[in-house]
Parts: sequence; structure tokens; C-alpha cells
Amino acid sequence: MSLTCTTYRYSAIPSRWQRYSILIVLFVLLQQTTHAQKTIPPPTTTNDTIRIIQIIQGKSLRQKTLDSGFVMETIAGNVILKEGLTTFSCDSATINHHTNVLEAFGNIHINQNDSIHTYAQHLRYIGNDHIAFLDNNVKLTDKKGILYTQALKYDLKSNIGEYSNGGKVVNGKTVLTSDNGTYYADTKDVYFKNNVHLVDPKYDINTDSMMYNTQTQVTTFITETFIKNKSGATIYTKEGTYDLQNGKAYFGSSPIIQDSTRFYTGENVAIDEKSGIAQLEGNAVVKDTANGYTVMGRTIFTNNKTQSFLATGKPVLIFKGDAKDSTFISADTLFSGMEKRDSIQQKDTTENDTLKETKVVTASSKDTSIRYFLAFHHVRIFNDSLQSVCDSLFYSSEDSTFRLMKDPLVFANKSQISGDTIFLYTKNRKADRIDVFESGMIINQSSPQLFNQISGRTINGYFKDGVMDYMRVKGAPAESIYYPQNDDSSYIGMNRSKGDVIDIYFINREINKIKFVNDVDGTLYPLHQIPEDQKYLKGYLWQDERRPKTKYELFE
Repeated sequence: MSLTCTTYRYSAIPSRWQRYSILIVLFVLLQQTTHAQKTIPPPTTTNDTIRIIQIIQGKSLRQKTLDSGFVMETIAGNVILKEGLTTFSCDSATINHHTNVLEAFGNIHINQNDSIHTYAQHLRYIGNDHIAFLDNNVKLTDKKGILYTQALKYDLKSNIGEYSNGGKVVNGKTVLTSDNGTYYADTKDVYFKNNVHLVDPKYDINTDSMMYNTQTQVTTFITETFIKNKSGATIYTKEGTYDLQNGKAYFGSSPIIQDSTRFYTGENVAIDEKSGIAQLEGNAVVKDTANGYTVMGRTIFTNNKTQSFLATGKPVLIFKGDAKDSTFISADTLFSGMEKRDSIQQKDTTENDTLKETKVVTASSKDTSIRYFLAFHHVRIFNDSLQSVCDSLFYSSEDSTFRLMKDPLVFANKSQISGDTIFLYTKNRKADRIDVFESGMIINQSSPQLFNQISGRTINGYFKDGVMDYMRVKGAPAESIYYPQNDDSSYIGMNRSKGDVIDIYFINREINKIKFVNDVDGTLYPLHQIPEDQKYLKGYLWQDERRPKTKYELFE
């Protein structure tokens, strides 16, 4: 239908014919107005939220009267329609003003106040409900992310879109796909469900359900989720959030984080990738297979950039040995870090007639990293062949040495070793050598009531296959109390002696022989004639109650 305007010339006083013509025109116009009111009645509802779809532009317009008496309008060619602040454009469209239903075809574009733009090739829009059904190459964008799907139900009133036959959201370099999805335009959230897959330059995520915000790029997990980052590390979690833009994450329900050499878990885990710091809370565990240790605790902080950790809340450190001989260490606080060295010292041990001596050989090695461990307060160590307690501990992988400080005690079978400071050297995770500095004392329980005792300024001991083999005590002088036995294991008496050097030899974990070197002075007392003031050396204190009896005590 096309309209043309015609211009007429007339005098100031119309003639009779002119007056008659004007009446005819007015009558015709009145009839057309009455007909229009009958064929396009107003909507039957009185809801104020109902808005009529207005025709703004179109190359051609046709009207068709239906059997019901209502008129259907068809618009074609660069069509522009409007409803409130929403503009529809397409190649062609039909409008039923009675039902307020719009059906559009070809190059459809819905512009919601220039904030949300939706595209498709076919649209059915229920104006009374403000719901659009779009199909065939659907695209929706909020200027942050783009949703692609083949069929979309979109509520223009609540700004919520749903797809159920597969969809994809592209946000920069992040691509998310799923079978089902719901898009919330007001909050910029997308809820993905069934076969959810997120691909990003930094991450690859697979799950069954996930929430993603296109503006903040925060991902929320509510079910089993598998995450793999660009370095190859994997994360398994059942709940949590991941800020993909800022690299911050929180995972609950005991997630598992693993890379080629490390394993992390805890009831709750928080990660800041920029700083490299992770916080593990509740039954936290860090396992490092490359360095052969595992640390447990109520709270563990790790730093990937410095390769360090701090553990509190009854932490336990485990050095993996062979299947039956791992070393367990507990303390109030455990810390481990890496130290760069320009060179490392390699120890070469040689043996002379009576004493094994250690020579230090320095070998150049650029950019060498040495791992060290610190333990603070109430330190306890358990190994099947050796146990220890002290206030503070330092261990370095450079020389595999435990440095025990402040009231240290070392227990080996029935022997107790004490001193101001004790260095315990290990080899292949087993005790290899021990050095005691200042006020050294060895107490060996020969029977429930008899205790062999050796004291001196320093003690040097050597192990064979993790078992005490030989010890040398030096002092000014060195002293000993020893209960020799006959071949039938009966006791001869008590030998109290002193000298410059005392050598002790062990067989089957028991003292077999004591040898004195230089300025020896001693007395042998019969077993039942030992003076009370001669039974114990100065500083004697048997502290077996402090000794860890099992590894399980360290977890209590």
C-alpha cells in the first residue's frame, strides 16, 4: 500500500460543487476511520506494562484481514520496529496487533537501549510476555562477551536468555561451551550445564556445571571440576571460584592440586598466582616427590616463586627413606626454602686406624639451589633406628645434616645422647655420623637399674647402615661409668674411669667395649659396694619419657 498527497487550489468562498465535494471526502474519511477501529482493536488486557509494537520503517506494507476479523500486517525491506526502548530490525516481519506477536525473518537485530544486542535469522516475539524465541545463527553480546547458539529463548523483561541445544560464549581469548546455558544480562553471569568446557590461554576446564561472569571473568564451580593450567598442573575440586583475570582462586571440599613433582590438598585452598602464594587450611598436605618430603599440618602456606612453605597447627614433616625407614619430624612451626649457592661443598670421608676423618672438597657449580628446613619449638624426630627431641632444628640438603639446638637429645636403641648442640649427618636418609658440641653425654641403659655413662666436651659417633657402630669422646678429661659383664652376661661391677679420649664400640646395638686413650685413671667397684655418690656422672639425667616411642605420637 502506498500513499500519495495531492494539492488542490480553491477560492475563499467555495462554490456549491466544491462544498458538495468536501462533504463526500469527509464522509469517506469517516468511514475509513470507523473501519480501522474495527479491524485493529486495542489489546484485550489492561496491563500498563504491555507495549504496542510500532512500525518505524519499511519499504512496503501490506495488511491482511483474517477470518477472525483481525488484521495481520506484513512489512518488508529494511524493516525497523520499536517497542519501548527496544528496537527490532530485519529483512521482513509480520505483526498481529491483536495478539501482539511479531515474527521476523532475515538479518534480525534486537537492540536493547544500546546495551544488549541480539542477532539471528528467525525470531518469534511474544510482546505481551516480552519473550523472544530466536533460532538459526543466534548471537547475543553485552559488549563483554558473545554468546553463540542455534536456538535461544530470551526474556527482554528480565534480560535472561536460555539455550538447550548447545552454545558457546567467547570472552576475549576465553571460550566456553556447554549443552545447556542460562545468560543473565543484568549481572553478566552465564550458568553453564552439561559437558561444560572452558578453553583459555592459561587454563583448560572441564565440568558438569559452572557459573561464569563475562565482566569480572570469575568462574564459580558447584560440582566435580577438572582444571589444567598451561604449566601442566591439574586441579580437582567440587566447589570454589577462580578469578581468571587476576589469577586468584578459592577451592573447597578438599581439592587436589598436582603437577609433575608436587601434590597439594587441604579442606580449603586459596591461590594467588601473581604472588605465587597458596594457603591450605584443614588437614593440609604438600608432597614433593623431587625432594623426597611430605609436610602435613592444619595450615600450610606455599610460595611457588620462592619454592618455600610454612606449616603450622601440629605440622609433621616426613623425609621418605626406604619402605620401612622414613624420618618423621614434628614441631610448632615448620619452614622450608631454597638458597642459591655459587658453589657447593662435597664431603669425602676417609678412615685411619682409630678415627674416621672428613675432608671438605669444594667443587664449582653455578646457580646451585640448596633446600633447607627449619623447625621451631617442641621438635620431635622419629626414625625406626633413631629418635630425637630439641627446641630448634636446621636441616640442609647440601650436607644432609640435622642441626639440633637447645636441649637436644638423640636416642639410639638403649642409648641417649645429649649436649649443647648436636649435628646428625645422614646418608641415603639414614644416620651416618653424629657430632656433639659442649657438655656431651652418652647414657646407655644396660639393665633397668644400671646405666653406662660417658661424658666429655665433644662426642663423635659413626653409624653403620643406620645403626650405632663406634663413638669417640674427648674431654678435659672425658669420664665414664661402665658396668662390665662376664661371658654369661652377669655383671662384674662398676668401672668409673677418666682419660683424654674414650672410644666406645657397639655390637648388635649394645656397648661391647670401651677403650681409654692417654692419662687413664679409673676404679672398679664391686656391684654391691658402689658408693651412692659414684653412680652418676655430673649432668646425668635419663629422659626416656621425652623419647618418641612411635611415629604416631608426632601426629597427636
